[in-house]
Amino acid sequence: MVIKPKIRGFICTTAHPIGCMENVKKQINYIERQGKMKDMPKRVLIVGSSSGYGLSSRIVSGFGGSASTIGIFFERAGINKKTGTAGFYNAVAFEKLAHERGLYSKSLNGDAFSNQAKEKTINLIKRDLGQIDMVIYSLAAPVRRLPQTGELLRSVLKPIGKTYTSIALDTSRDLITKASVDPATEKEIRDTVRVMGGEDWQLWINALFQSGVLSEGCRTLAYSYVGTELTWPIYWHGTLGKAKIDLENTGLALNEKLSAIGGSANVAVLKSVITQASSAIPMMPLYISILFKKMREEGVHEGCVEHIYRMFSQLYSKNTDNSLLKTDLKNRLRLDDWELRENIQEHCRKVWSNIASENFKELTDYLKYKEEFLNLFGFGIKGIDYTTDVNPIVKSNIINI
Repeated sequence: MVIKPKIRGFICTTAHPIGCMENVKKQINYIERQGKMKDMPKRVLIVGSSSGYGLSSRIVSGFGGSASTIGIFFERAGINKKTGTAGFYNAVAFEKLAHERGLYSKSLNGDAFSNQAKEKTINLIKRDLGQIDMVIYSLAAPVRRLPQTGELLRSVLKPIGKTYTSIALDTSRDLITKASVDPATEKEIRDTVRVMGGEDWQLWINALFQSGVLSEGCRTLAYSYVGTELTWPIYWHGTLGKAKIDLENTGLALNEKLSAIGGSANVAVLKSVITQASSAIPMMPLYISILFKKMREEGVHEGCVEHIYRMFSQLYSKNTDNSLLKTDLKNRLRLDDWELRENIQEHCRKVWSNIASENFKELTDYLKYKEEFLNLFGFGIKGIDYTTDVNPIVKSNIINI
């Protein structure tokens, strides 16, 4: 079938397997050009490994640090006349390229919130690797089925207390609009915390710890975002912010728990990037389009893989203080430092207050934003003929949970 992008709101419902392969290759090529990384963990588990920061973490660990990696995700394979998800094609591409270079790579596809996922992962670790040196938690799921009761919880992107109204970027019609979001109910706040907070991260680490598959000195990281005053009303001061605070509190508890084996737990606060998850947050496409233009001008812009490479490079660069990457007062690793530079944020505030449908393409990197959004799904990649027939069904060794 000839595969074209089908956009519905902030979602692309199709993906191109060849384009996704090239997208993964591009990230791998970047990492391999940097040379081998020293002192890296050699056995890494990534929960949420099929796209965004999770995928980049797997690439940096495997192709930069020669690590054996296990990836967990929930994606859909292609069937006749219907494409799989970009995440599924990304995972297939990673495994193929890792195996070609002699790297150990196993992937499990299913509900990472389930007890079955944890049990199957632990059994795989025991059989193949013995123990794990690092656990990356990078889930960004909109729903969670509680393993104890089967209840289905949904997260929401809403402010708390009052309706929030702001300018926004309508990516379907390419114009600046006003967008309003009603405040969350108490139940929506609670459910969002249980879906996007630290509860499942803690369940993963507890299960791994109790089974004895965490090595001495094992480190775990969970990824988060704080943002700035432009995004706080819908993000940090909203339902997602409550969930991220819960994640931070979980990190403190896990850090104390893992100290028993010389390990550690941190929340890593990362920069904003273009992902399917970030595109779903009202006002983020506009903020990102403004931000990226300025960061490129300043020479400090990073995509997912560049950002994660910087994080690992600093985490495992030994000096007298053991690591170049320090924690803040909440024990968070702060990788959003370049985004939060005052001159960059001052520029964002100034453009935000003067943006309009007539000038936003000149004042922002919106056209680049749209291009990179399509790239996530394997579209718009140079060198690919998108008029030719492609089989949406690809062979894989991915293990279904």
